[in-house]
Amino acid sequence: MQYRNLGRTGIRVSPYGLGALMFATQMGNDPDDSTRIIHKALDAGINLVDTADAYGDSEEVVGRALKGRRDDVVLATKFSRPMGADPNQQGASRRWIVTAVESSLRRLQTDHIDLYQLHVPDPDTDIEETLAVLTDLVRAGKIRAFGTSAMPVSNLVEAHWTAERRGLGRFRTEQPPYSILNRGIEREVLPAAQRYGMGVLVWGPLGQGMLTGRVRRGQENPLARAQFFTAYSDERRLDVVEQLIPLAEEAGVAMPHLAMAFAISHPGVTSALLGARTMEQLDSLLAGTGVTLTDDVLDRIDEIVPPGTDVGTLDQAYVPPAIGRTVLRRRPLLERSVA
Repeated sequence: MQYRNLGRTGIRVSPYGLGALMFATQMGNDPDDSTRIIHKALDAGINLVDTADAYGDSEEVVGRALKGRRDDVVLATKFSRPMGADPNQQGASRRWIVTAVESSLRRLQTDHIDLYQLHVPDPDTDIEETLAVLTDLVRAGKIRAFGTSAMPVSNLVEAHWTAERRGLGRFRTEQPPYSILNRGIEREVLPAAQRYGMGVLVWGPLGQGMLTGRVRRGQENPLARAQFFTAYSDERRLDVVEQLIPLAEEAGVAMPHLAMAFAISHPGVTSALLGARTMEQLDSLLAGTGVTLTDDVLDRIDEIVPPGTDVGTLDQAYVPPAIGRTVLRRRPLLERSVA
C-alpha cells in the first residue's frame, strides 16, 4: 500500500479508506462480522476508517473493533447531522460540538479523534464560531485535525479567509461524492482543495453500486437500496454504465476496480472510501488495489463522461439552502407588486 499525505496535516493515509456506514447494526450487519471486516482491511494495509455520529451505532461497532489496534488507525468521524428531536442536538455551534465530540469519543472508546469533520454545512452558525471551537478541541488534544463534507467552494473559501483573519485553525480536508458518474467536483472543489493544501476523501466511488457491473439496462436491479433512490433508474446513468462495461473488459479489469482506480487517479484525491458490507465485497475490492489506469483508458472515460460533469443528480447530494428553501428564492408577496 502506497500511503499518501492527507493534505498538509503530516498524516499519511492509504489511498483506499474504509467507510463505516454499513457497519451499523441498523443496516443489518452483525457486529462480529463487521469487526472481522475491519480487521481484514487493516491487515491489508488500509489505515483510514471513516464513520459518523449519525450512522446509527457505527461508532460503537468501530470502537469495539479497534480495541488493541487504535494506534494503527487514522480514525475519522463526523458531526452536525440531527441526533435527536431537540433542535440544539445538531449543527456546528460551540454548544453542540463540545457535547458531540465527547459523545463520539465515548462511543469510539478513544481519547482522541484523528479527523473530526463537519458532516454538512450549517448555514445558521457563523463559521468563526465553528472554527474557534474546533481549534480549541485541537489544542485540548481531543482531535488532531478537522475538515468538512459536502462543503460548497464558496463556503470553503470563506472558511479559509476567516481562519487566516482570526488566527484560527483551518479545515484540512473535504469529503465530497466522486465517481465516474459524478465528476462535478473536478470543476471547482478539487482545484480549490489543492490550492489550500486540503486532503480530499471521496465517498461513493462505485456510484452507490451502479459501477459494480451488477446494474444493467433491461435487467432487474439487484441492489435493495434502489427502490428508495431515483438515481438508480436514471436512464442517463444506465447509458454510461453500458458504455463502461466493454471498456473495462477491453482494459482487462473488473468494473469495480476500474471505478476505484479512476477515483484515486486524480491528483487532488487523497483517498476513496470503500463501503464494503460483507467480507466477499471487501475481498473483491482489495483485489483491485494494485490496478492503475493508463492514459488511454482515462481518455476513454473522459469521452464517455466529460471532466467536471455529473450524470444526473445523487439523491444523497447536499442541497444548499438557497436551492432547498423556497423562501430564500422569493420576495414577500407585497414586495413583488409593481406600482
